[in-house]
Amino acid sequence: MKKQYSQLKAMLAITIASLRAILRSPSTVVFSLGFPIIFILVFGSIGENGFSMNVGVSPASDTLNPVYNGLKSMKGITIYHLSDSALNADLKSAAITAIIDIHKSDNAPYDIKLKSSDVVRPQDLQVLKSILNAIIIQSDTSYHIAKLNPDVAIVQAREFREIDRILPGMLGFSLLGTGVFSVAFLFFNLRNQLVLKRFFATPVSRSAIILGEGLSRILFQLLSVIIIIVFGYLFFQFSFVNGVVTFIDMMLICFLACIVFMGAGFIVSSIARTDNVIPVYSNIFVFPQFLLSGTFFSISVFPVWLQQICKYLPLTCFNNAMRVVSYEGASIWSTWKDVSILLLWGVLIYVVAVKVFRWE
Repeated sequence: MKKQYSQLKAMLAITIASLRAILRSPSTVVFSLGFPIIFILVFGSIGENGFSMNVGVSPASDTLNPVYNGLKSMKGITIYHLSDSALNADLKSAAITAIIDIHKSDNAPYDIKLKSSDVVRPQDLQVLKSILNAIIIQSDTSYHIAKLNPDVAIVQAREFREIDRILPGMLGFSLLGTGVFSVAFLFFNLRNQLVLKRFFATPVSRSAIILGEGLSRILFQLLSVIIIIVFGYLFFQFSFVNGVVTFIDMMLICFLACIVFMGAGFIVSSIARTDNVIPVYSNIFVFPQFLLSGTFFSISVFPVWLQQICKYLPLTCFNNAMRVVSYEGASIWSTWKDVSILLLWGVLIYVVAVKVFRWE
């Protein structure tokens, strides 16, 4: 009796062979592990002792007053206009020094209240008070224009380190860059060197080829994620709020992102006619996200209209979900909005990938 050909064994054989090829590729290893670790070393070692004068303005504040205009015109002060929930999240992570609430009052035209957190340095808060008082005096020496409430509302927050913001961004950097570039070059070369055509002479199905090659990349990427996380934990005390549960949630988000980003690589490999244009097409998708998705700095530094675009980018959704899970200790289900947008991107990307993918 003729023995049935095992597609599972064929897929696993392709996976193992492809994984070996990945590990033998210096550029892939450097991009997946080298660059993120270098960025962690650089960004994780700075910012701990620097003075930050970022302030948030409550959405309910009156911004048509001399105090706000004076604060806005001061050099070195960045004002954030975000929702209450976003401002409170930034306050707890010490991304901003305080939230300023300016509203009309009976005692003075404007009453100014401050809200800060216990992780903000007291000297930073004192400097902000001095600046506000100086603006009030400059606007009206009799203090009739506004009054600064001396009582500051303090919210409780967990200690925040720069690594807690940087490491999730570096995971996104690794997953997006390697997911797109490695898959794009891989399938272009397999097609161009007639390897896929030789596969067709065997009983291996096309789905087994795709799954085998894709699985090898997913395994390599998840291994890279584990190494980066362990590196950040051992050398920079990266936080795991809920221990193993937090780690598992992070790995699930990375797994989803890896699949989504690989889809973009399939598209690039199919529309590229030469290997010289692969970096160009890949960077159209990759490079803007490195800059606009909060990988290296918060998207709140951009104009409001650009922030509305940034928050729907797939890498932004990944970064937001990872930071909420890793720093705040939330479950993956609480990040449903960002995960849902990431899933929608995945559906859109693979619909296009199926339409344009070429075997020959």
